[in-house]
Amino acid sequence: MPSSAAILTTLLALSQSTDAFQVHNNHGAVKTMSTRQHKTFLSMTDTQSEVEKLRAAAAKAREEYERLSKEMGKEVTSSGDVADARATQVTPKKLSVDQVKSIAADIDFSSGDANSQTTALDKLVQTGDFSLWKSAVRRAGSDMSMLVPFPVSLGNLESRTDGKVTGESLGVGGEGDVKFEDFQDLTVAVVLGSTLLGILSLAVLPPNVGATFTYLFALIPIGFIGIGSTSPGIIAAAIVGARSTKEDDETRRERICRHEAGHFLCGYMCGLPVKEYSISPDTGVACVEFHTSSTSVAGRELSDDEIAALSVVAMSGSVAEIMEYGKAKGGENDLLELQNCFAKSKEFIGAAKQQDLTRWGSLTSYGLIKANLNKYEALVNAFKANKSLSDCVAIIEGSA
Repeated sequence: MPSSAAILTTLLALSQSTDAFQVHNNHGAVKTMSTRQHKTFLSMTDTQSEVEKLRAAAAKAREEYERLSKEMGKEVTSSGDVADARATQVTPKKLSVDQVKSIAADIDFSSGDANSQTTALDKLVQTGDFSLWKSAVRRAGSDMSMLVPFPVSLGNLESRTDGKVTGESLGVGGEGDVKFEDFQDLTVAVVLGSTLLGILSLAVLPPNVGATFTYLFALIPIGFIGIGSTSPGIIAAAIVGARSTKEDDETRRERICRHEAGHFLCGYMCGLPVKEYSISPDTGVACVEFHTSSTSVAGRELSDDEIAALSVVAMSGSVAEIMEYGKAKGGENDLLELQNCFAKSKEFIGAAKQQDLTRWGSLTSYGLIKANLNKYEALVNAFKANKSLSDCVAIIEGSA
């Protein structure tokens, strides 16, 4: 066995060797650690650069988001939620009719300036004095339009209007159209009638006078065929007029008042400024004409939202008649005006879509009038009495 001194010498040598190894390893470890720290420093620098880029992009996106939200009448809260400023800040004041009338008297309706009217009425909505101006357009206080057209069939239109508004009652279903057989029967009647009158002239009147009248009666069928060939609408209108029942003056005036009151109520709620409001010399009833938009410019193309609003307003007069009398008689000019609006649309509107817009406009105007029936009836009385435009606005906005 080795001696204790030898064992101690060996252990001492091993201890020194281990220290050397550890020192070597420590140097290596330090070197390695230094390398790792360098690499980590570079990696963190690159990451921080990417984070800054992402933060800048996020800040830019948020600014754009807030800008678009403000344009839509909304504001972004500190938590990032979107809130409508007017919905939270504006509370309708529920003013009386007299109070509203005094306010409306300051609005310049007589000039027919679309911009000034719209600006004045918008401010009154923002202060809470008015609430129904553009109410068919504003959804829960925002500028998101409620006037979003959708396809409506004649069956849906009838079922959703309690069976009142139909193609026949509107005059767009074809049931009241003048057919070829109607022209044929009328032509036969004209020829036979002229022939009989010519024969009677020769038989009853003196020879020279009778012959003259016979020639005149012979020209009647020729003139009738000539008019039918060049302007058949004239004959068609005569046929429709002969079919229609006659109304007394008071009933006719009542119908016109209801027609115009329907236009006014729906036009006001759709946010269309008044272009002209005057007493018609033919009927003695106030008639209202709207601008096509709040920024009406001659020759400008109409947007989809404007076409939607005009579809509602155009059909509202006929719908108002139907709700009282079961059938409309004064909507021909409204339909022609609506056709002209379709022709001014930015997007092409085909025949099928025109029919959908006409029926949808009828359905929407029915809903607006029915939801505000008391105000509508008060408007009818105002039109009967030829009240001023301020009076009519006060009836709509005032609380009873």
